[in-house]
Amino acid sequence: MDSFKMLFSKEVIHLLTYAISKYGSIELPAQGNSMFPFIRKGDICRFIPCDASALKKGDIILFHTATGQLIAHRYYELKPINNQIQYLFKGDTNLGFDKPVSREQIIGKLIQIQKNKRPILVTDWAAYFWGKLILAFPIISYLLRKYLNFKENRPSGATL
Repeated sequence: MDSFKMLFSKEVIHLLTYAISKYGSIELPAQGNSMFPFIRKGDICRFIPCDASALKKGDIILFHTATGQLIAHRYYELKPINNQIQYLFKGDTNLGFDKPVSREQIIGKLIQIQKNKRPILVTDWAAYFWGKLILAFPIISYLLRKYLNFKENRPSGATL
């Protein structure tokens, strides 16, 4: 998601990291559309602590950027950069990868999305299938981005 578009101070990020480890999970409302249609604006996302060394390709991970932005994107791979292990993430509708992330920037792993009072576990068959599909066919990201751009740029009052 361009996710939780607000910028957070180091203290707030530290508090979120503390809360997820102390209470076992945190819930945050989605703000952006970079994980559309799987996660939509307003969906409540539940994250649990995660061991960065146990990430699997396709996991949706909550991390923070150096500027304090919270992002929840799909994990793709590890990459050694300047003799340091970095993690690569990408939103489902984004055409490129995010800036590489260090282990210290990872906050948690998505386990559930609350959509209109209906919980969806990331282990549900539809969520699992969507993750495999988006990873296997990158053209889907391009088509979703084209759709969102069209939807955002149509005249107000026009419907699909």
